[in-house]
Amino acid sequence: MDLSSLCALILDMDGVLYRGETPVAGAGDFLAWLAARGIPFLLVTNNSTLDPEAYQAKLARMGIAVPAAQILTSGIATADYLARNFSAQARVYMVGESGLEHALRSRGFTLTSQDPDAVVVGMDRGLTYDKLRAATLAIRAGARFIATNPDRTLPTEAGLVPGAGAIVAAIAAATDRTPVVIGKPEPPLLEAALAQLGRPRACTALVGDRLETDIAGARRLGLPAILVLSGVTSEPPPPESEVQPDWVFPSVRELHRAWEKSLAEASQPRP
Repeated sequence: MDLSSLCALILDMDGVLYRGETPVAGAGDFLAWLAARGIPFLLVTNNSTLDPEAYQAKLARMGIAVPAAQILTSGIATADYLARNFSAQARVYMVGESGLEHALRSRGFTLTSQDPDAVVVGMDRGLTYDKLRAATLAIRAGARFIATNPDRTLPTEAGLVPGAGAIVAAIAAATDRTPVVIGKPEPPLLEAALAQLGRPRACTALVGDRLETDIAGARRLGLPAILVLSGVTSEPPPPESEVQPDWVFPSVRELHRAWEKSLAEASQPRP
């Protein structure tokens, strides 16, 4: 398979399109090129801190234009999971930020620390010991333990900082419980993305910067996988790695150039 055969893209955001508040060079041009060619794409992030409208605004500040309807977060997928598996009157204790809160409230869940049915854990830059304590006590009392994602780190301009997975690990250690994980590499988030795109899996590629979440998630669902080295992963995986992408590029700028070249070659008449 070559790049010219791809029919749709699922793109991670942190480390693929930007680091913190700094865009990756060529990211805006690449997304504009996809839109101009009519190649469907969806931005799919494990990061639950913002809702799609806030991510749209964040991208706009970097000069990248993407409508909120083309952005899917692990917070939304988590709220959808709860809606499928809990009653509309379910009580939820949340460790997370505004994006996750908005997703849960929009589904009608009551957010409380009093006898919750579920504890939902995402990235929380306002994390306190009291939050860890409340989550631990609730899970030990029988509440379901649900994690938006397992990302242990988050790429920023300053380097890698603790991510949601670090918080999830602390609560897992304190409760002796393994959470249900919604984000990559687990299927729920990517299944939701595939349903929204509506294109065949065989030609819908995932672009990400993490082997253990993005590329592993693509492999679990039989998707072509493109690794970019602009985020968490800075070198191609060694040959002995169990998780291997189909393509590796320094960033989406080089992916863009290679894709254009592949399309040009594919359009040439064969001898």
